Amino acid sequence: MSVVAVTRGHHYVVSAGHELAALAAFEALDQGGNAIDAGVAAILTLQVVYSEQVSVAGVAPMIIHLAETGELVTIAGVGGWPRALDPDAFIERHTGVIPLGVRRTVVPAALDACLQALARWGTMTFRDVAARAVRYASGGFARHPVMLDYVRRYADDMRHWPDNVAIWMPGGEVPASGDQLVQADLGSVLRFLCDEERAAGGNRKAGLEAVRRAFYRGDIASRILAHQRSHDGLLAAEDLESFHCQVAPTLSRRFRLRGEEVEVHTCGAWCQGPFLLEALSIALAAGVADMEYDSDAYLHAIAETLKLTFADREGYLGDPDFVDVPLDTLIGEAYTAARHKAIDPRHASPGMPLPGGIPGHAPFVPAFGTSEAPLQPPPDTSIVCVIDGQGNGFCSTPSDTSWDTPVVPGTGFAVSARGAQSWAVRGHPSCLAPGKRPRLTPSPCFVLSPGRWIMPFGTPGGDVQIQANLQSLLNHLAFGMPIQDAVEAPRLVTHSHPDSFTPHLAYPGLLTIEGRIDEATCDRLDARGHRIERLPDWTHWTGGVCAVRKDLETGEIEAAADPRRWSRAMGW
Repeated sequence: MSVVAVTRGHHYVVSAGHELAALAAFEALDQGGNAIDAGVAAILTLQVVYSEQVSVAGVAPMIIHLAETGELVTIAGVGGWPRALDPDAFIERHTGVIPLGVRRTVVPAALDACLQALARWGTMTFRDVAARAVRYASGGFARHPVMLDYVRRYADDMRHWPDNVAIWMPGGEVPASGDQLVQADLGSVLRFLCDEERAAGGNRKAGLEAVRRAFYRGDIASRILAHQRSHDGLLAAEDLESFHCQVAPTLSRRFRLRGEEVEVHTCGAWCQGPFLLEALSIALAAGVADMEYDSDAYLHAIAETLKLTFADREGYLGDPDFVDVPLDTLIGEAYTAARHKAIDPRHASPGMPLPGGIPGHAPFVPAFGTSEAPLQPPPDTSIVCVIDGQGNGFCSTPSDTSWDTPVVPGTGFAVSARGAQSWAVRGHPSCLAPGKRPRLTPSPCFVLSPGRWIMPFGTPGGDVQIQANLQSLLNHLAFGMPIQDAVEAPRLVTHSHPDSFTPHLAYPGLLTIEGRIDEATCDRLDARGHRIERLPDWTHWTGGVCAVRKDLETGEIEAAADPRRWSRAMGW
């Protein structure tokens, strides 16, 4: 039985990484907005209430389901490296590591993604959807345990940047839970953008364009660029002025589970999302749906599936505008049916396996560092999922950190340091280059059974995202768990692959497992060769899945919100 009651409704339902973000989305729906309006309202609020790990000037990839046409589209809410980047000089100067600070800056994409979503498919003004975010930035909110744990873990790094310390560690110390956080500068920026929209007059789209102009060409851009110049950054006016997020259809695979045809949709190869499709296909080919749930055989198969998936991610994945990624093969049934045969049912791979072979493509096999140091959870992200009364759906995983790069003075935000997920290694498919997007970990998802139900879902968690999403999906689709139970069920996380964040360290053989999986099962996994580390029964280190599912036949909508985080769901 779930520890959190299932949220249900027949009009609209939202699930988000923080209760105030859920409230912002719900209020937008209550005021007549659609799922896109509500999703953007939640993103803007998450950029306030999770400002230490979700930035207004960060990333915000999205999947949007349009009920009228049935179309599923993505907005690639991630920017590329500045045009002034000289990769060879950068690699030489920084000895193959992406340095801390503004040198890891990529073009900020989150606001453009939000504005494009509103302009194309929303109904509300920026002022409408930003109202709650302005209120919580200027009026404050209670610091929550997830924020404080993050600040505590990265306190030493954050102390490099006095403006960051002033916001998240006043007096140089980590505040107590429940202390008020007022972000006056961030509130002023959001109000300024609202004022620019109001001053533009004209129609709604003209107002949204005024917001974009203020951020990417006007006063906010000027502050960002002055800060870049003062810190030897590479970002220039032309990078900001010319930037627009790509909009494209989703990638998808069809699966048959429990007698039902199911489509799983992800974003493109600019993020790790497509590798959820590969992982699910390998796992099903390995027979996990017929195994005893949470047995050592099942957990072993999941862990080895993920190792194979991450090996292929390292070997092939990079920005598809720069790299020929053989996605059709990687997520195809023939390849994954063969790939699962690399799983030894009795013995764990001692580390990350080699990538699979694909004719005409030479996978990169990275040389990466390993670590015996205590494991740290990844820099993080948040999540929002919405379904409205018309059946439109929205999912986004907004992100970007504040510990590794300085806040722009007077703004309350740090500009996207997502360059930390590129590789400064020649030949790697995700090696940095001018205009090239880093290999983004945030990766929203969408699942549906044609004509029967739809479900946006996703999780924060860096490299945990594929892993938590895979396990939650299997719980729901292969084992028939209600979505809240599927989200709450105990998880494992493999760490044998190089981490997506620089310096890309791996922990060969390490498998972290939540404490609700019994000790005898863990002992049997250990006997198979896994290096087991027990986690608490519930920990945000294993993700924070949110999901909303609508039954298209009855109209009932239900939501799941992961109790591992500050997630909340609301519905009517």
